[in-house]
Amino acid sequence: MELRKLISDIVDRDREGMGWSRIYDWYMLAMIVASIVPLMFVSDYPIFRIVEGGTVAAFILDYAGRWYTADIRLGKGRLSFLIYPFTPMAVIDLLSILPGLNLIGSQFKLLRLTRLMKIVRVLKFFRYSDKIAVFMRVIHKERHVLLSVLMLALFYIFVTALVMFNAEPHTNPETGAETFHSFFDALYWSTVTLTTVGYGDLCPVTDVGRVVSMLSSLFGVAIIALPSGVITAGYMDELRQQRQKKEKE
Repeated sequence: MELRKLISDIVDRDREGMGWSRIYDWYMLAMIVASIVPLMFVSDYPIFRIVEGGTVAAFILDYAGRWYTADIRLGKGRLSFLIYPFTPMAVIDLLSILPGLNLIGSQFKLLRLTRLMKIVRVLKFFRYSDKIAVFMRVIHKERHVLLSVLMLALFYIFVTALVMFNAEPHTNPETGAETFHSFFDALYWSTVTLTTVGYGDLCPVTDVGRVVSMLSSLFGVAIIALPSGVITAGYMDELRQQRQKKEKE
């Protein structure tokens, strides 16, 4: 039991005041960064295979250690060992391991699915970074407000896309080029316009379409400002609570 308790204390980043736990956090962060570096290159250098083997081994040991001590953290007895593999972070851990075990068929490798699955390893930062953990707590606390804003944005995107798809000709009368050939094109245009990006690859050619475009850009400023203010206020409140907690301790 003492060994399992020690392993749990080391791998659990929420335990404060433990030097070995902090060293372990930094070690795992280094492994995550090292595993992502090969994704920044087109060529597959031999050193990358060594790095992949070392990082996957570290991920496997981390996954095994957390599963081995799941009952200590979850507190549900032997049932914890069945529940743990289905927890969100455990699923992320497993998905980050699978690409390095060569268990994916060659047909999927042709679709570059293996490299895409390795990007999941970025999500492991959520466990080891204090700043990301604070941000995720803010998102969780303000989830109802943010969800309301998201639903409002999705509704507006759908409505403007519907108006644009029916108001605009599917072929530009001046150049003959296809515009808003499908409803997905209208959704794409509505989304990038709402976020005030506007790539310019799709443009309205009618007066009605241009009026909708201007309104969408103005409305997009308000939509972006709402969640930004909510997250900023929540983040400052979370930092204030942490400061007060440290002062009391």
